[in-house]
Amino acid sequence: MANAYKILGQIDDASANDVALYLVPASTEAIVSTIVVCNREASNNTFRIATKTDNSAVANTDYVAYDTVIAGNDTITLTLGITLGTGAEISVGASDNNVTFQAYGTEIS
Repeated sequence: MANAYKILGQIDDASANDVALYLVPASTEAIVSTIVVCNREASNNTFRIATKTDNSAVANTDYVAYDTVIAGNDTITLTLGITLGTGAEISVGASDNNVTFQAYGTEIS
């Protein structure tokens, strides 16, 4: 099995809920080590992060963070170690389009 250490996903406009940040490709597993959330404006915002076993709609049991406040011009770094199988997804959402999400980790294929 080969490991690829990489940026798994980046989104700069997640103003809707349940926007795909990263979907695990076929024949691949992944470990998401870090998710970075950045608020690019002076006003406070909120964000959501969910992990799903597939590409279905997000359920209440999927949330890792729900309407979490991020201060204006601030960055939150979450070190998580989330393990995902083929077809699993991390989805995100924010209160407006000035919140950026980045996921870093390892793909195993």
